[in-house]
Amino acid sequence: MALKLDDISLNTIIGNGSAISGDIKINGFVRIDGDVDGNIETDGNVIVGENARIRGNLKAKAVIIGGIILGDVFAKESVKLLSNSTVLGDILSHKVQIEEEAIFNGQCISIKDKVRYEESSKAYLESKAIKEKVSL
Repeated sequence: MALKLDDISLNTIIGNGSAISGDIKINGFVRIDGDVDGNIETDGNVIVGENARIRGNLKAKAVIIGGIILGDVFAKESVKLLSNSTVLGDILSHKVQIEEEAIFNGQCISIKDKVRYEESSKAYLESKAIKEKVSL
């Protein structure tokens, strides 16, 4: 199987010192080193640098986190929390790796079997949507 070009080349960089407010939809591989106040969605991989701060949900193919995320992380393939990372939110992915000294406070759904993962994710998202409507 050949790699797609966006799997190995960086398409978008949000640099250190940058601040973005609002939801972002990006195509391809993304590196974030700045501040984002909003949801981020991409069909590629994401690296969240150690200086990055994200307040919003992150949806991607695979994610490596070195910074801070205050929101949920949804990754089709994998999520890796590096030792200096903080995630205050839920994680849904087929594979999750959390290094020693990383901070994670939330629920985690990590199931290798695709069918069971889809069922669990769907039930979780429906439950979360109901809770959000009730709290309004």
